[in-house]
Amino acid sequence: MKNTLYNLLEVLIIIVPVLLAVAFMTIIERKQLAAMQRRVGPNTVGYYGILQPFSDALKLILKETIIPSQSNKILFYLAPVFTLIFSLLGWGVIPFGQGLAISDFSLGILYTLALSSLGIYGILFAGWSANSKYAFLGSLRSTASMISYELILSTAVIIVIILTGSFNITNIIENQQSIWYIFPLLPIFIIFFISILAETSRTPFDLQEAESELVAGFFTEHSSIIFVFFFLSEYSSIVLMSSLTAILFFGGYNSIELFENNSIINIQSIILGLKTCLFCFLFVWVRATLPRLRYDQLMLFCWTKMLPMAIAFTIFIPSVIIGFDAVPFP
Repeated sequence: MKNTLYNLLEVLIIIVPVLLAVAFMTIIERKQLAAMQRRVGPNTVGYYGILQPFSDALKLILKETIIPSQSNKILFYLAPVFTLIFSLLGWGVIPFGQGLAISDFSLGILYTLALSSLGIYGILFAGWSANSKYAFLGSLRSTASMISYELILSTAVIIVIILTGSFNITNIIENQQSIWYIFPLLPIFIIFFISILAETSRTPFDLQEAESELVAGFFTEHSSIIFVFFFLSEYSSIVLMSSLTAILFFGGYNSIELFENNSIINIQSIILGLKTCLFCFLFVWVRATLPRLRYDQLMLFCWTKMLPMAIAFTIFIPSVIIGFDAVPFP
């Protein structure tokens, strides 16, 4: 019983700050978009609009839940729950500092990739269960783009694994103490960042939210609290992928030598948080800058440009490592 309560407390220590970060990510995005577009963002609810996310959540929760009469009601409810659960489970293997992870097992990076793939099922079920052509077409578009860019995402991660020689996330971080992988793997980082934009369905790859064509995509028929689950899962995935980018290419919680022996506060978690915020900022910056691609352009860009380039780097980088006798593992 004591171990169960201890494990539950560990999970709550991770989940509650993540949900708060997701809530404040929405207000940060709206403020940043407003600043970049020279307009006033949310500034009424709370000090400088800081309570706006809680106001939006309360408004959505109090709205009436409307369910299409011909829908599959069980899957209609479960689909957003699946999506949120899979997006939150990914935080179970993220180390916030040395030894600060719920589970630090040897196949952590594969676990994260598997969960990101399983999240596609929630989107597919949401579009199918609504019994609406608009929602179904939106879910098919989103599923096709996510599966396509999942290949590129996995290929970029495989290159980091080859360089590290381990599937363990902590080992990947520790191997970047001398040099962050952003420097030798800059092209891989660019490929990875483009693929996570598509994986999280952000601009310019947010085809399921093409309002001019499909109203709102796979969640067209969802409303009230079940729509909140989709909203939370999207922004949780953004923060998770930003954290994963910081871990794979920017050394995770590693810092410059000045902070390494600081015993007053856990500076490692703060460093990882700052790096994650940098990539959250980039997510919004890209949204404010780039226009949405057409669906055929999206798929053409993936299969004819990004994927051949990723496969070429998968062959080239191990060849360089073996050619210079710099194999990082026995």
